[in-house]
Amino acid sequence: MKKVLLILGIILVILGIGFVGYGFYKKLTTDIPNPVATMEIENYGTVKIELYPDKAKNTVANFICLANRGFYNGLTFHRTIPDFMIQGGDPNGNGSGSPKLSNIKDDVKEDKDYCIEGEFIANGHNENNLKHKKGVISMARSDYSAYSSSLTTKGYDSAGSQFFIMTKDNTSLDGL
Repeated sequence: MKKVLLILGIILVILGIGFVGYGFYKKLTTDIPNPVATMEIENYGTVKIELYPDKAKNTVANFICLANRGFYNGLTFHRTIPDFMIQGGDPNGNGSGSPKLSNIKDDVKEDKDYCIEGEFIANGHNENNLKHKKGVISMARSDYSAYSSSLTTKGYDSAGSQFFIMTKDNTSLDGL
């Protein structure tokens, strides 16, 4: 009888360790939710924006860094096109501005404008398959499409701080 109780006790201990181990495993392998940016927009209210680092890691990191450092505080939506999008994030307020290196890091020796690489299908980032549907946020870039192909590629990598939020679905922007 002692042997049976000992064996049952050992089995219970092993099962207990297994359950605890499984709980830790579940906790460690659970997906981390996408970050959500919250904007307080004067005369409108609160807008929550879900960001997708698995689709555009550097773009999301840049946006979060600028937001956390207060870059977007007090900026306006300088461009609104009904049934298309609203655009903001320009420090000049007219669509011509870019962030400076000092907006994202301290102790900058030579402060200058910067841009980030465009993380979308047309620029070789095939994991970014997000569709431009109502409510989606996307980075705004300079338009070099009327120029040579080398400038078009440069245009792909011309985003910095400006973004737009779709107010209606527009599939013509998908992949760009």
